[in-house]
Amino acid sequence: MIRDLPDTNATEISAALRTARRALGIPAVGMVLTLIIVTDEAGLEGALAAASKTAREHPSRILAVIEGPPDAQTTSGEAARLDTEIRICSEVGAGETVVLWLSGEVVAHADSVVLPLLVPEAPVVVWWPGAGPANPAAHPLGALANRRVTDVAAAASPLKHLTRRSQTYTPGDTDLAWTRTTPWRSILTAALDRHPAPVQRAVVESEPEDGSGILLAAWLAERLQVPVEHAAATGSPLAVRLHSGDGDITLARTSPSTAGLSTPDHPDQCAAMPQADTAELISEELRRLEPDDVYGTALKHSSAVAASPARTSA
Repeated sequence: MIRDLPDTNATEISAALRTARRALGIPAVGMVLTLIIVTDEAGLEGALAAASKTAREHPSRILAVIEGPPDAQTTSGEAARLDTEIRICSEVGAGETVVLWLSGEVVAHADSVVLPLLVPEAPVVVWWPGAGPANPAAHPLGALANRRVTDVAAAASPLKHLTRRSQTYTPGDTDLAWTRTTPWRSILTAALDRHPAPVQRAVVESEPEDGSGILLAAWLAERLQVPVEHAAATGSPLAVRLHSGDGDITLARTSPSTAGLSTPDHPDQCAAMPQADTAELISEELRRLEPDDVYGTALKHSSAVAASPARTSA
């Protein structure tokens, strides 16, 4: 079911949601969170497709917010306007979606528009599919959230955005560049448990603007308390080399779905490591709604890794 509500308000939207649920026989209970997506027209449908897929694991009310210029008049000459589209699927677990187009002065009050539409007594997650604001927690919508999800990979200069994230970090912030390192951290942790010889130094190879490579290097530096070099080279796939007196542990991507693992005194292994799509990354973040302290620590150290002279060559 799709219903358009032109030039509306939060009260009318809430009433329309109740009417649509009754018409489809869908109860309001069962939704575990509100997912707010702050995007633009170009990214709207892609973000909604990922969010809808995620909602099958995490039943959610999805609020997609498209912010127009705050100082612009609407096409009808009005100073402020809110247009809405409600999408509700009768399929179990599909959740419900509200698309909000904010124009004019109402852009500065996006939080007031969204607040009455939140699922009562449920966590709130805000996701910026694009580069996101410099300080997510200070954004009016970010201030409503338990978790704030950005993606520096979508920025024109990922490392500049990563530096800003480290300067403005607030518990509850996270970035999909960090989420993409999850399988790497899991495999490396298991390899280190099997080969406890002290690591003397480490090298992380990646593309120069790869935020995941920088965060992985920062995580290793904090975890191992050894020098970690980020060796950046254009066209370089992500790879990690841990040097110890007993030999090296190497984990390197060999294809879009696999990585090669080499450890001392063992045959080389091929580890399954498929590249997660956006929906899978968002789903992973929604499984834990408490602040990610490990990410916060890695982000804090990322500026030092990114600024290291060793970053310039492989």
